[in-house]
Amino acid sequence: MSSRDTFRSEPRVLLSGLAYVESPRWHDDRLWFAHWGAGEIVAVDLDGVSEVVGHGPPGLGWSLGWLPDGRLLVTGDRLMRREPDGSMVQHADLSALSGDWNEIVVDGRGNIYVNGRCDFDPGEGDPPGIIALVTPDGSVRQVAGAIAFPNGMVVTPDNSTLIVAESFAGRLTAFDVADDGGLSNRRVWADLAGGVPDGICLDADGAIWYADVPNKRCVRVRQGGQVLETIELDRSPFACMLGGPDGQTLHILAAEWRGIEKLDEALAARTGQVLTVRAPAPRAGWP
Repeated sequence: MSSRDTFRSEPRVLLSGLAYVESPRWHDDRLWFAHWGAGEIVAVDLDGVSEVVGHGPPGLGWSLGWLPDGRLLVTGDRLMRREPDGSMVQHADLSALSGDWNEIVVDGRGNIYVNGRCDFDPGEGDPPGIIALVTPDGSVRQVAGAIAFPNGMVVTPDNSTLIVAESFAGRLTAFDVADDGGLSNRRVWADLAGGVPDGICLDADGAIWYADVPNKRCVRVRQGGQVLETIELDRSPFACMLGGPDGQTLHILAAEWRGIEKLDEALAARTGQVLTVRAPAPRAGWP
Protein backbone atom coordinates (compact mmCIF):
# COMPACT_ATOMS: atom_id res chain seq x y z
CA MET A 1 0.00 0.00 0.00
CA SER A 2 1.42 3.42 -0.93
CA SER A 3 1.72 6.29 1.53
CA ARG A 4 -1.07 8.04 -0.34
CA ASP A 5 -3.45 5.28 0.78
CA THR A 6 -2.63 5.51 4.48
CA PHE A 7 -3.99 8.91 5.54
CA ARG A 8 -4.37 9.22 9.30
CA SER A 9 -6.26 12.25 10.54
CA GLU A 10 -5.12 12.43 14.19
CA PRO A 11 -2.47 15.16 14.39
CA ARG A 12 0.15 15.34 17.12
CA VAL A 13 1.20 18.52 18.91
CA LEU A 14 4.70 19.59 17.89
CA LEU A 15 4.79 22.94 19.71
CA SER A 16 2.37 24.67 22.12
CA GLY A 17 2.06 27.68 24.43
CA LEU A 18 2.08 30.12 21.51
CA ALA A 19 -0.02 33.21 20.84
CA TYR A 20 -1.39 33.33 17.28
CA VAL A 21 0.57 31.41 14.64
CA GLU A 22 0.41 31.95 10.88
CA SER A 23 2.26 31.77 7.57
CA PRO A 24 3.94 28.35 7.91
CA ARG A 25 6.74 27.76 5.41
CA TRP A 26 9.02 24.72 5.09
CA HIS A 27 12.51 26.19 4.60
CA ASP A 28 16.01 24.86 5.23
CA ASP A 29 14.74 21.62 6.79
CA ARG A 30 12.52 23.35 9.37
CA LEU A 31 9.08 24.86 9.59
CA TRP A 32 9.24 28.65 9.83
CA PHE A 33 6.19 30.62 10.93
CA ALA A 34 5.00 34.05 12.01
CA HIS A 35 4.33 34.25 15.75
CA TRP A 36 1.67 36.93 15.76
CA GLY A 37 1.37 38.99 18.92
CA ALA A 38 4.98 38.26 19.83
CA GLY A 39 6.58 39.86 16.76
CA GLU A 40 8.73 36.77 16.26
CA ILE A 41 9.70 34.56 13.37
CA VAL A 42 10.11 31.04 14.75
CA ALA A 43 11.65 27.93 13.18
CA VAL A 44 10.96 24.44 14.53
CA ASP A 45 12.22 21.02 13.47
CA LEU A 46 10.24 17.79 13.47
CA ASP A 47 11.51 16.96 16.97
CA GLY A 48 9.87 20.11 18.33
CA VAL A 49 13.13 22.01 18.87
CA SER A 50 12.42 25.66 18.12
CA GLU A 51 14.21 28.99 18.08
CA VAL A 52 13.43 32.60 17.29
CA VAL A 53 15.19 33.29 13.98
CA GLY A 54 13.96 36.81 13.27
CA HIS A 55 11.40 39.45 14.00
CA GLY A 56 8.34 40.82 12.27
CA PRO A 57 5.77 43.52 13.04
CA PRO A 58 4.28 43.52 16.56
CA GLY A 59 0.68 43.02 15.41
CA LEU A 60 -1.22 40.54 13.27
CA GLY A 61 -1.66 40.07 9.54
CA TRP A 62 1.90 39.50 8.27
CA SER A 63 3.56 36.65 6.43
CA LEU A 64 6.87 35.21 5.27
CA GLY A 65 8.52 34.44 1.96
CA TRP A 66 11.96 34.13 0.39
CA LEU A 67 13.61 35.52 -2.69
CA PRO A 68 15.32 32.99 -4.98
CA ASP A 69 18.67 34.06 -3.49
CA GLY A 70 17.49 33.07 0.00
CA ARG A 71 16.81 36.50 1.49
CA LEU A 72 13.77 36.61 3.77
CA LEU A 73 10.71 38.72 2.94
CA VAL A 74 8.21 39.91 5.57
CA THR A 75 4.90 41.63 4.88
CA GLY A 76 3.00 44.05 7.13
CA ASP A 77 2.55 47.77 6.58
CA ARG A 78 5.45 47.46 4.11
CA LEU A 79 7.21 44.68 2.21
CA MET A 80 10.53 44.23 3.99
CA ARG A 81 13.67 42.23 3.14
CA ARG A 82 16.33 40.87 5.48
CA GLU A 83 19.88 41.46 4.31
CA PRO A 84 22.79 39.05 5.00
CA ASP A 85 23.92 41.26 7.92
CA GLY A 86 20.47 40.87 9.52
CA SER A 87 19.25 44.39 8.79
CA MET A 88 15.71 44.88 7.51
CA VAL A 89 15.18 47.15 4.50
CA GLN A 90 12.18 48.00 2.36
CA HIS A 91 12.14 45.68 -0.64
CA ALA A 92 9.65 47.59 -2.78
CA ASP A 93 7.47 50.67 -2.35
CA LEU A 94 3.86 49.47 -2.32
CA SER A 95 2.45 52.54 -0.56
CA ALA A 96 0.58 53.75 -3.64
CA LEU A 97 -1.53 50.58 -3.57
CA SER A 98 -2.05 49.90 0.15
CA GLY A 99 -0.46 50.08 3.57
CA ASP A 100 -1.89 46.76 4.72
CA TRP A 101 -0.21 43.65 3.32
CA ASN A 102 -1.13 40.12 4.33
CA GLU A 103 -0.12 36.96 2.46
CA ILE A 104 2.83 36.49 0.13
CA VAL A 105 3.98 33.91 -2.40
CA VAL A 106 7.15 34.01 -4.51
CA ASP A 107 6.90 31.92 -7.67
CA GLY A 108 9.61 29.96 -9.44
CA ARG A 109 10.57 32.94 -11.60
CA GLY A 110 11.07 35.30 -8.67
CA ASN A 111 7.80 37.16 -9.07
CA ILE A 112 6.42 38.26 -5.71
CA TYR A 113 2.66 38.33 -5.14
CA VAL A 114 1.31 40.02 -2.02
CA ASN A 115 -2.30 40.63 -1.10
CA GLY A 116 -3.89 43.20 1.14
CA ARG A 117 -6.83 45.37 2.16
CA CYS A 118 -8.25 42.67 4.43
CA ASP A 119 -11.29 44.48 5.83
CA PHE A 120 -13.37 42.70 8.49
CA ASP A 121 -16.25 45.11 7.72
CA PRO A 122 -16.00 45.85 4.00
CA GLY A 123 -19.50 47.31 3.58
CA GLU A 124 -21.47 47.30 0.35
CA GLY A 125 -20.12 47.03 -3.20
CA ASP A 126 -17.07 45.25 -4.48
CA PRO A 127 -14.80 43.84 -1.77
CA PRO A 128 -11.59 45.87 -1.30
CA GLY A 129 -8.98 43.08 -1.41
CA ILE A 130 -6.20 43.30 -3.96
CA ILE A 131 -3.19 41.34 -5.21
CA ALA A 132 -0.01 43.22 -6.11
CA LEU A 133 2.96 42.00 -8.13
CA VAL A 134 6.60 42.89 -7.54
CA THR A 135 8.72 41.67 -10.45
CA PRO A 136 12.41 40.74 -10.20
CA ASP A 137 13.34 44.12 -11.75
CA GLY A 138 11.54 45.91 -8.90
CA SER A 139 8.47 47.17 -10.73
CA VAL A 140 5.19 47.18 -8.80
CA ARG A 141 1.62 47.00 -10.01
CA GLN A 142 -1.80 45.76 -8.97
CA VAL A 143 -2.76 42.60 -10.84
CA ALA A 144 -6.14 41.72 -9.27
CA GLY A 145 -8.88 43.42 -7.28
CA ALA A 146 -12.28 42.86 -5.69
CA ILE A 147 -10.96 39.97 -3.61
CA ALA A 148 -13.23 39.10 -0.68
CA PHE A 149 -10.71 39.14 2.20
CA PRO A 150 -7.65 37.68 0.44
CA ASN A 151 -5.76 35.07 2.41
CA GLY A 152 -3.45 32.18 1.48
CA MET A 153 -2.01 31.95 -2.04
CA VAL A 154 -0.25 29.23 -4.03
CA VAL A 155 1.32 29.06 -7.47
CA THR A 156 1.36 25.79 -9.39
CA PRO A 157 4.72 24.08 -10.12
CA ASP A 158 4.73 25.22 -13.76
CA ASN A 159 4.17 28.86 -12.69
CA SER A 160 1.04 29.01 -14.84
CA THR A 161 -1.70 29.41 -12.22
CA LEU A 162 -2.12 31.41 -9.00
CA ILE A 163 -4.84 30.38 -6.56
CA VAL A 164 -5.99 32.62 -3.71
CA ALA A 165 -8.29 31.93 -0.76
CA GLU A 166 -11.19 34.38 -0.63
CA SER A 167 -12.20 33.93 3.01
CA PHE A 168 -15.38 36.02 2.95
CA ALA A 169 -16.59 34.45 -0.31
CA GLY A 170 -15.99 30.85 0.80
CA ARG A 171 -14.04 29.91 -2.29
CA LEU A 172 -10.66 29.34 -3.87
CA THR A 173 -10.14 31.55 -6.92
CA ALA A 174 -7.68 30.88 -9.73
CA PHE A 175 -5.92 33.14 -12.25
CA ASP A 176 -3.77 32.39 -15.25
CA VAL A 177 -0.25 33.80 -14.85
CA ALA A 178 1.14 35.57 -17.92
CA ASP A 179 4.78 35.65 -18.98
CA ASP A 180 5.11 39.13 -17.44
CA GLY A 181 3.53 37.95 -14.15
CA GLY A 182 0.12 39.50 -14.80
CA LEU A 183 -3.05 37.69 -13.78
CA SER A 184 -6.05 37.00 -16.03
CA ASN A 185 -8.93 34.58 -16.63
CA ARG A 186 -10.29 34.81 -13.10
CA ARG A 187 -12.41 31.81 -12.19
CA VAL A 188 -13.67 29.78 -9.25
CA TRP A 189 -11.24 26.92 -8.61
CA ALA A 190 -13.43 25.47 -5.84
CA ASP A 191 -16.65 26.60 -4.17
CA LEU A 192 -16.19 25.38 -0.61
CA ALA A 193 -19.88 25.07 0.31
CA GLY A 194 -19.70 26.71 3.72
CA GLY A 195 -15.95 26.46 4.11
CA VAL A 196 -13.99 29.58 5.08
CA PRO A 197 -10.45 29.30 3.69
CA ASP A 198 -7.50 30.99 5.38
CA GLY A 199 -3.98 29.64 4.78
CA ILE A 200 -3.61 27.08 1.97
CA CYS A 201 -1.05 24.75 0.42
CA LEU A 202 -0.88 22.65 -2.74
CA ASP A 203 0.07 18.99 -3.08
CA ALA A 204 1.48 16.83 -5.86
CA ASP A 205 -1.96 15.39 -6.66
CA GLY A 206 -3.14 18.89 -7.54
CA ALA A 207 -5.31 19.11 -4.41
CA ILE A 208 -5.34 22.01 -1.95
CA TRP A 209 -5.42 21.91 1.82
CA TYR A 210 -7.15 24.88 3.44
CA ALA A 211 -7.40 25.95 7.08
CA ASP A 212 -10.91 26.89 8.21
CA VAL A 213 -11.03 29.13 11.30
CA PRO A 214 -14.77 29.17 12.17
CA ASN A 215 -15.32 25.50 11.38
CA LYS A 216 -12.20 24.32 13.30
CA ARG A 217 -10.93 22.02 10.58
CA CYS A 218 -8.41 21.56 7.79
CA VAL A 219 -9.85 20.29 4.54
CA ARG A 220 -8.27 18.83 1.40
CA VAL A 221 -10.19 19.52 -1.80
CA ARG A 222 -9.65 18.93 -5.47
CA GLN A 223 -10.47 21.42 -8.21
CA GLY A 224 -14.23 21.74 -8.42
CA GLY A 225 -14.70 21.43 -4.65
CA GLN A 226 -14.79 17.68 -3.97
CA VAL A 227 -13.71 17.08 -0.38
CA LEU A 228 -10.98 14.43 -0.14
CA GLU A 229 -10.00 14.60 3.55
CA THR A 230 -11.05 16.53 6.64
CA ILE A 231 -9.14 16.97 9.89
CA GLU A 232 -11.36 18.10 12.78
CA LEU A 233 -9.63 20.11 15.51
CA ASP A 234 -10.41 21.41 19.01
CA ARG A 235 -9.33 24.94 18.05
CA SER A 236 -9.19 27.07 14.92
CA PRO A 237 -6.52 26.44 12.30
CA PHE A 238 -5.17 29.58 10.64
CA ALA A 239 -2.88 27.97 8.09
CA CYS A 240 -1.36 24.69 6.96
CA MET A 241 1.78 23.75 5.06
CA LEU A 242 3.29 20.55 3.73
CA GLY A 243 6.94 19.91 4.54
CA GLY A 244 9.34 17.44 6.06
CA PRO A 245 12.14 15.55 4.30
CA ASP A 246 9.75 14.10 1.73
CA GLY A 247 7.24 16.97 1.72
CA GLN A 248 4.52 14.77 3.12
CA THR A 249 4.14 16.12 6.67
CA LEU A 250 1.20 18.49 7.00
CA HIS A 251 1.84 21.23 9.55
CA ILE A 252 -1.26 22.88 11.01
CA LEU A 253 -1.07 26.17 12.91
CA ALA A 254 -4.02 26.61 15.25
CA ALA A 255 -5.26 28.58 18.26
CA GLU A 256 -8.53 29.48 19.97
CA TRP A 257 -10.29 32.23 17.98
CA ARG A 258 -12.49 34.43 20.17
CA GLY A 259 -13.33 37.07 17.60
CA ILE A 260 -11.55 40.26 16.67
CA GLU A 261 -13.16 42.07 19.60
CA LYS A 262 -11.41 39.73 22.09
CA LEU A 263 -8.05 39.71 20.39
CA ASP A 264 -5.95 40.76 23.38
CA GLU A 265 -7.62 38.13 25.56
CA ALA A 266 -6.95 35.41 23.00
CA LEU A 267 -3.30 36.38 22.56
CA ALA A 268 -2.73 36.34 26.31
CA ALA A 269 -4.29 32.86 26.62
CA ARG A 270 -1.43 31.33 24.60
CA THR A 271 -3.51 28.57 23.04
CA GLY A 272 -1.45 28.51 19.85
CA GLN A 273 -0.12 25.18 18.62
CA VAL A 274 1.84 23.69 15.75
CA LEU A 275 0.47 20.24 14.91
CA THR A 276 1.65 17.63 12.42
CA VAL A 277 0.03 14.77 10.58
CA ARG A 278 1.15 12.50 7.75
CA ALA A 279 -0.51 13.62 4.50
CA PRO A 280 -1.64 11.54 1.52
CA ALA A 281 0.52 13.43 -1.01
CA PRO A 282 3.66 15.60 -0.84
CA ARG A 283 4.00 19.31 -1.24
CA ALA A 284 4.05 20.93 -4.69
CA GLY A 285 4.33 24.39 -6.16
CA TRP A 286 4.99 27.62 -4.31
CA PRO A 287 5.40 28.40 -1.44
